Amino acid sequence: MRVLGVDPGLTRCGIGVVEGVAGRPLTMAGVGVIRTPADAEVPERLVLIERGMEEWLDTHRPEAVAVERVFSQHNVRTVMGTAQASAVAMLCAARRGLPVALHTPSEVKAAVTGSGRAEKDQVGAMVARVLRLAGPPKPADAADALALAVCHIWRGPAKNRLQEAVAAQLAVSAHRSQRRKGTVR
Repeated sequence: MRVLGVDPGLTRCGIGVVEGVAGRPLTMAGVGVIRTPADAEVPERLVLIERGMEEWLDTHRPEAVAVERVFSQHNVRTVMGTAQASAVAMLCAARRGLPVALHTPSEVKAAVTGSGRAEKDQVGAMVARVLRLAGPPKPADAADALALAVCHIWRGPAKNRLQEAVAAQLAVSAHRSQRRKGTVR
């Protein structure tokens, strides 16, 4: 499986591509950052992120996209920019019919380091170790994007099976309810 990880940001949007399957060594296929000028208007910055995202999707042809789930911070302006960059990544993936998964920062940290409260340097060090790199990718946004891709490869199949099981149970419950009402035999 080839996964594009996205650490969304309006100024720096981390991008990382990891290839492999759970239980086997993973390989980094690419890592970088899409940058936008801080003095540019937001719509222009979003267009630059979209162009960068499309280039990465064209070049690396991922099978899935893993995006960091935006969480509430004290700085609303930062949250808005992060959410907007996140939406661009999801839009680009959806336009191509690629599955998109959202992972929380603590979920990613726990998957990669074993602790949901790990510091950025710990995440970078473990990403380097897992992907057999000489050192942590810089800046931290790039390492975080790779961590998202690793997390998705390791946790994605289990998460999908759980979602499928829940959906199947809901379907059974709905069918039973309809039978009791006499609308289905």
